Amino acid sequence: MASLAETPSVSPVQALQEAILARPMTPARRMADAIRALAIDAVEKANSGHPGLPMGMADVATALWTRFLKFDAADPRWPDRDRFVLSAGHGSMLLYALLHLTGFEGMGIDELKRFRQLHSPAAGHPEYGAHPGIETTTGPLGQGLATAVGMALAERMMAARFGRSLVDHRTWAICSDGDLMEGISHEAIGLAGHLRLNKLTLLYDDNHVSIDGDTALARSEDTLKRFAAQGWATKSVDGHDPAQIVAALSFAVRSKKPTLIACRTIIGFGAPTKAGTAAAHGAPLGRVEAAGAKAALGWTAPPFTIPEDLAARWREAGGRGAGTRRAWLKRAARHAQRAEFERAIAGRLPDTWHEAVAALKQTIAETKPKLATRAASQMALDALVPATPDLVGGSADLTGSNLTFVKGMGSVAPGNFAGRYLHFGIREHGMAACANGIALHGGLIPYIATFFVFTDYLRPALRLSALMGQRVIHVLTHDSIGLGEDGPTHQPVEHLASLRAMPNVHVFRPADALETAECWELALRRTEGPSLIVLSRQAVPAMRADAGENRCARGGYVLAEAEGDRRATLIATGTEVAIAMEARALLAAEGIAVAVVSLPCWEAFAQQDSAWRDWVLGAVPRFGIEAAVAQGWERWLGPDGVFIGMTGFGASAPFEELYKEFGITAEAIASAVRRRLA
Repeated sequence: MASLAETPSVSPVQALQEAILARPMTPARRMADAIRALAIDAVEKANSGHPGLPMGMADVATALWTRFLKFDAADPRWPDRDRFVLSAGHGSMLLYALLHLTGFEGMGIDELKRFRQLHSPAAGHPEYGAHPGIETTTGPLGQGLATAVGMALAERMMAARFGRSLVDHRTWAICSDGDLMEGISHEAIGLAGHLRLNKLTLLYDDNHVSIDGDTALARSEDTLKRFAAQGWATKSVDGHDPAQIVAALSFAVRSKKPTLIACRTIIGFGAPTKAGTAAAHGAPLGRVEAAGAKAALGWTAPPFTIPEDLAARWREAGGRGAGTRRAWLKRAARHAQRAEFERAIAGRLPDTWHEAVAALKQTIAETKPKLATRAASQMALDALVPATPDLVGGSADLTGSNLTFVKGMGSVAPGNFAGRYLHFGIREHGMAACANGIALHGGLIPYIATFFVFTDYLRPALRLSALMGQRVIHVLTHDSIGLGEDGPTHQPVEHLASLRAMPNVHVFRPADALETAECWELALRRTEGPSLIVLSRQAVPAMRADAGENRCARGGYVLAEAEGDRRATLIATGTEVAIAMEARALLAAEGIAVAVVSLPCWEAFAQQDSAWRDWVLGAVPRFGIEAAVAQGWERWLGPDGVFIGMTGFGASAPFEELYKEFGITAEAIASAVRRRLA
C-alpha cells in the first residue's frame, strides 16, 4: 500500500500530453518547439509573462507562418501582405518568437532577452509602433478580434476600389477563450458573418483553461454552433496535429464565409506538471519546470539558442513570400491607379481636398445659418466625402440622427464592398474597434457615429486608438441636456471631462456651423490620434462670419472682445457659446465689459504657448460655461474662477426648460459676474 501511495497520479491532460509527445518527431514539431523554447527562456529571464499560450499554440502558428501567411520579413509594411493579429495579446512571446525566427529586422535575440523591459520592442503585450511586424496593439481581450474584422473589411473595400491585382490578402487572428467571453466578440463576429468576410480566419486556442480554473466554471456554450449561427464556417482540430491544422487552414482559404478553427490545445504544452493548468498561464514556469519542459520536448540547446538547421528553416519561411512581393511590385509599378493607391496607403489627403472645405466655410460665412451642429456636420460631410475618396463612414444604427450618410456614398453590403458607408448596427464597441482595424490597414480614413452618451460602450476601443495614434474620427451627436425629452439616460454630463482626460484624444465641441467645418478640417488633418467631434441636437445661431483663418486650430480664441477694459472673461464651448454671447450683451447694457472666449478644443489650446493662452483668457475673473460637469475647468478658470454648468444628471423636458432648470442661462451668467465683481 505504501508503494501505491508514493506513485504519482497522472492527470488526463498529462496522459494526453505524453501521448502527443510520443508521436514521431517531425520537422514541423521541431520548428514549433523553437517557439516554445524561446517563450520559456524569455519569460524566465524577465521573471514575468505568459508562457502558456505560446507553448500551446506553437504548432498552429508554425503551420500558419510557414505554409499559409503571405508575408516577406524583408518588407514588414508591404501593402498586400496578410495581416496577423494576436488577439490574445498576453501570449505576446508567440508573436515575438515568430518575428525573430522568420528574420524580421529589429527583433533579434537581444531584443527577446529584454522581453517586458523598458523600451524593448518585445513589450508585455504587443504594441503597435514598437516593431513594424506588430499590426495592432492587443491585450484587452476581444479587441484584437474586432480589429481584425476591420482589417478584413478594409481589404475588401480597397479591393473593390483598386482591384485584386493591388489588393488581395487575408487576415488571420489567434484568439483565446477570454476573447470569446468578452461582449465585443459577439458584436464583431456578427458583423463579419453578416458581411461574409471570407478572407478572415480566426484560430481559437481552445485550451479549456482560464485564470480561475477550467473554463467550465463560467462557460458552457457550444462555440462552433455560436459561430455557425452568425454566418461562419467552422472546423475543430487537434491543435497539436500538423496534418489536421494544415487541412483546416486549407479549408479556410477555400471558404466562402469567415472561418473559425477551434484548435484543441494544451496550455503550456510540454511542461511536466503545469501543462493544462492555470499555473502555465501568466507566470514563469520556474527553473525546475522549465528544464522539465525542455527535456520532455527533447530540446537540448542552451537558452536563447536555436540550432542552425532549425534557424535556417525558419529564415526560409520568412523569405517564402519574397517572390510574391516582387511580382506585386512589378504589377503596382505599371498599374493605372498606382499614384492614387500609394497616396491613399501613405495616408496623404488628396491635393485639392482643402478647396471643398474653403468653399464650405465661405458659404457658411455668407449665409450665417442657424443650425444644430450635427446638421452643420452633415454639411461638412457633404463637402468632404466627394473630395476625399479615402473617407469612409458609418453609424451604430443612428444614421438619421447622427446625419452621417452622404448621397452617392453607397452602402457596404454582403458581397458588395464598393460602397463607402457602413451600417454597423447597434454595436458601438465593435464599431470602434473595427474602425481601428480599418485605419491600421491603411488606405482608408474611417469616421464612425453614435450618440455622445454611448461613448461609454466604445471607450476601450477609443483608448486603444489613442494609444496607437490612429486617425479615427468619432461623430458624437446629442451632446448634452440640449437633447431634451429623452432624459438623463441619454444626456451626457460627465463624458466631456472623462474623454478630455484620455491622452492623445482631441475633443472638439464646436459652437456653430463655421466652427463645425473648421473642426472637421482639423480632425481630417490630424494623423497622430483620434478626434471626437461633439455635436448638438438643438439649433444654434451663427457666431462668426470670417471664413479665412481656421480659428479653432489654436483650440481657443477671443470670439468677442470686451467693449472697453475687460473686467471678466466668459469661456464657453459648443452650444453654450451663444448663451455666453447673450450674457455679454446683458452686461454691456449695464456698462460691464466682458469678453467671450470660444474653447472648442482644450487639447489644442493646451499646446499653445502660455503667452497666447494668457492673452486669450485674460488677467481678470474667469467664468466657465458648459452644460456638463465642472471637472477639468479649474485648469482654465484658476483658483478664483466660477463654473456655470451641471452638478448632476439631467432630466426629461424640452431643452429650453432644462437650461432654465439647471441655471445655464444668460441671466444666470450675468448674475454670477455681478456677484463676483461686486
